[in-house]
Amino acid sequence: MKVVALVQARLGSIRLPEKVLRTIVNKPMVEILLNRLSMSTEIDEIVVATSNNKENDKLQSFVESLDFRCTRGSEEDVLGRFFDSARLSEADIVVRITGDCPLVDAELVDKCIRGYKESEVDYFSNIQPATFPDGLDIEVLSMQSLEQANKEATSNYDREHVTTYIRNSDNFSKCSIQNHEDLSKQRWSVDEPEDLELITKIFEHFSPDIHFSWKRVAELIELKPDLFKLNQFIKNNEGSLMGKGQKLYKRAKRIISGGNMLLSKRPEMFLPEQWPSYFSKAKGCKVWDLDGKEFVDMSIMGIGTNILGYGQPEIDEAVQKTVIDGNMSTLNCPEEVYLSEKLVELHPWADMTRLARAGGEINSIAVRIARAATGRDKVAICGYHGWHDWYLSTNLNSNKNLDGHLLPGLQTDGIPRGLIGTTLPFNYNDIEQLETIIKENKDEVAAIKMEVSRNEGPKDNFLNKVRDIASKNGIVLIFDECTSGFRETFGGLHKKYDVEPDLALFAKALGNGYAISACIGRQEYMLAAQQTFISSTFWTERIGPTAALKTLEIMEREKSWEIITEKGLEISSRWRGLADKYDLGISTWGLPALSGFNFNSENALSYKTLITQEMLKKGYLAANSIYVCTEHSQDLIDEYFEFLDPIFSIIKDCEEGLDVDTLLEGPNCHSGFKRLN
Repeated sequence: MKVVALVQARLGSIRLPEKVLRTIVNKPMVEILLNRLSMSTEIDEIVVATSNNKENDKLQSFVESLDFRCTRGSEEDVLGRFFDSARLSEADIVVRITGDCPLVDAELVDKCIRGYKESEVDYFSNIQPATFPDGLDIEVLSMQSLEQANKEATSNYDREHVTTYIRNSDNFSKCSIQNHEDLSKQRWSVDEPEDLELITKIFEHFSPDIHFSWKRVAELIELKPDLFKLNQFIKNNEGSLMGKGQKLYKRAKRIISGGNMLLSKRPEMFLPEQWPSYFSKAKGCKVWDLDGKEFVDMSIMGIGTNILGYGQPEIDEAVQKTVIDGNMSTLNCPEEVYLSEKLVELHPWADMTRLARAGGEINSIAVRIARAATGRDKVAICGYHGWHDWYLSTNLNSNKNLDGHLLPGLQTDGIPRGLIGTTLPFNYNDIEQLETIIKENKDEVAAIKMEVSRNEGPKDNFLNKVRDIASKNGIVLIFDECTSGFRETFGGLHKKYDVEPDLALFAKALGNGYAISACIGRQEYMLAAQQTFISSTFWTERIGPTAALKTLEIMEREKSWEIITEKGLEISSRWRGLADKYDLGISTWGLPALSGFNFNSENALSYKTLITQEMLKKGYLAANSIYVCTEHSQDLIDEYFEFLDPIFSIIKDCEEGLDVDTLLEGPNCHSGFKRLN
């Protein structure tokens, strides 16, 4: 009876890349593991089973340099890889060891092998129930049971985790050993940097001996308790419950300040500890995560960038041609002229443009132009306008000044105190507040800068009155249409209300997912851009304007703004219908194609989290808001509401006494932007 130990190892760990080759006491971890395992008297052969991915060529070369055999197989189908390796090794009895457990103990391995032989079962382990430290996991199984599992196991989870099908099935006989003391909360495996630090210190303690027993390590728990606190916060077997995206996000929070580049895309804003976090592919209104799972995006659609859906083929084709022909040059790209002409054509009141690549920077450009044109410093603002100093300085007097302008609690660390009083907030539809600001800062206000509409429309001729105030006081009126542009009209939302600004700004939807932003305006103000310094290398690349031109062409041909407005109105109506059905109080808000709802309940945040949790299980990225795109078909909208209906029913039960927290499988989503690292 040939006993083969298969060491499952690869270099593609998401949380700790190339961990099995990380150095511990001057030796790669896998070398230490193989040397310790070689002390077994029951094992006939040790084989490292890795994947076919090219990155593992290095691992194979190293393993073979140590005179151990290495087999290769599927990266995703680990069970299939494991079975093939056992078959090629002509194993009768298979011992499963994972490559991230350098403290594997040969004496304990032998004890499990003998236990398997004596008990005459299909499967023997020291993990059911778990009483040994995590990292001493040993599984012994017959070749026949492994073959059966390989034939019968169908779920992705069982194919990835090799023995779960056997452990959870009644079709196999099983037996196990337990430690006299439950040490299962001890974490001796290596998945995170803190794990590696602990294991390194353990080996350094016993150095130069690398063959010390696991029991001597256990004794250290009493002698050096602080040492074992290094990784106590990490949950055992957490990785088996996490998708690749969740694992990568844990890694990201260690290396990226704040975890990612856009606060609005933090997983904590949706479903902490469960959100897929990263995408591998996006097409239409569907997104695939790093595990290949498909989701319908009934959420923020790239923060509102993709009115025409992800990966629109005509736009992508135009961009690809640009890439082939060359994206950058010493010469200028002609598309910036063509795009400027098109934007002015759509807005006859405008004469000139400046192009950039992001909403925040085009907002700053507009403020710079207004200040240069007027010789004044102050800006009256309403709404959200980005992250730059001029805007965040609004909160220097009070961190609540921007609370009514989309994002509450924005911090001002790093904003010069000298900017206090230069940005003056006023509330939408409050003309008297604006009049007071202008009166108290006479001849000091360069610009009135505002969103045309977001959560509500103008009342009592509000926008016209703002226009009059600007004109009478020599103030530049700037409409920030980075969000609202092209959602209800073909161009700026101000066209709907027949109010012309002096400058208007576009971003987000303009390039359908490609980076482009624009400031259009009257010549008398736009020429002031030449009185100051506004310049950036990558404003001259070709992809953004190319994508925008093709996007505008398709929008105009399909009348996309009409399509998404109609769909948005339907969705809002059906939200209200569901609320009425279950006698729930909700408030709807937003532009038709950028709309949402809130529960009128103290548990509103928990209900939002519950919706996201349950819809994710159904293959939908969804919470309580949506950016509508043309690819949101009627069938998908109908299915979305089919899945949403029973969740509203559960929320009704919660309003009548059921504790919603008992239904949540993790923490609540964040209601604001919290510090993460």
